[in-house]
Amino acid sequence: MKRVYLMMGKSSSGKDSIYREVLRNNHIGLKPVISYTTRPIRENEKNGKQYFFVSEAERDRLMAEGKVLEIRNYNTAMGLWSYFTVDDEYWEEDSPHIMIGTLDTYESLKKNCTDCEIIPIYIEVEDGERLFRALRREQKEKKPKYVEMCRRFIADTNDFSEERLRELKIENRFDNAVFKETVKNVLDFIEA
Repeated sequence: MKRVYLMMGKSSSGKDSIYREVLRNNHIGLKPVISYTTRPIRENEKNGKQYFFVSEAERDRLMAEGKVLEIRNYNTAMGLWSYFTVDDEYWEEDSPHIMIGTLDTYESLKKNCTDCEIIPIYIEVEDGERLFRALRREQKEKKPKYVEMCRRFIADTNDFSEERLRELKIENRFDNAVFKETVKNVLDFIEA
């Protein structure tokens, strides 16, 4: 059975930074599961590192072949963007895996990846700090998309509601007030 650690959290919670540090410092050989997306690549991203950036036609082909394990679609200020997990060659390795996703990702993977043990890791941070982080990140872009940043911030209130977290029994929660402590706590949890 494949073991998959699924890191989740609201936008600007620090989950991507924690994910990178956990991959860099783990001692059990975690392998990344890289999700696919139809959204445009950002200036500081590389195809195949943060995501596989694909066209809508490529997404549709993968879906028709039955390779998409879960998919989330977002109506953004720039159009419809899809994020999805593909049953590709990276899943064939025996090492435990780690990936980033949402509560919908967790729910879909639990249902569709029958040979997987999905272990949720939820990263949280106080909303005011999260908004400040989001604004700082967006200001670094050549063409900041503040409307989309605000849409995501508001959408996360529903997507990661306490009710939904309880419904899905998400108990492995880590407060990201102090980054290095959070990374250590997540590594300790994974390597236990």
